[in-house]
Amino acid sequence: MLNRFSSFSLASILAAFAALLILPACSINVDKSANGKDKKVDINTFAGGIHVSKQADPSDTGLTVYPGARLKPEDSSGDDKSANVNISGFGYGIKVVALDYQSDDAPAKVIAFYKDQLKKYGKVLECHTSKGNWNINMGKRDSNELTCQGTGGPDTELKVGQQDSQHIVAVRPEGNGSSFALVYVRTHGKDSDI
Repeated sequence: MLNRFSSFSLASILAAFAALLILPACSINVDKSANGKDKKVDINTFAGGIHVSKQADPSDTGLTVYPGARLKPEDSSGDDKSANVNISGFGYGIKVVALDYQSDDAPAKVIAFYKDQLKKYGKVLECHTSKGNWNINMGKRDSNELTCQGTGGPDTELKVGQQDSQHIVAVRPEGNGSSFALVYVRTHGKDSDI
């Protein structure tokens, strides 16, 4: 699910993960679901940790689930449709909560609902992208302001906040209804907490 976000650096997360694994005083705890798949992984070291859960709580995104929406089921490739990831260490941290839903309602209704919900976090930015090219605006820039990236398309991405703390709702037409993702992203440097 998270691979949809083109600016999200999976390489940097894997590098942090590798660095934490090779450190001494490391503890690893893995909880498995009834089918034997990993559902929660906690890795702790004296320098930081990685905590990954496939059971994200929608309230962790700061948003209400659209009425009547259903969490998308795991697809044939095994991609889960929810995740809660926390990585911290060496004066840096990132938290990402993401959930994929589907609704029988048209995209316009879902978009209107979430525009109203997102207002409590500030000015809502509406972007239009092509299928799956959603963006979470991370990285060093002169400004912490969120921007639209890409050029038009049938998907609508609603964003609010700043690069270091943002709420995102990405809506896509799907059949006669919609699919949408609720995402919360928070980063911090050494001078602040997640």
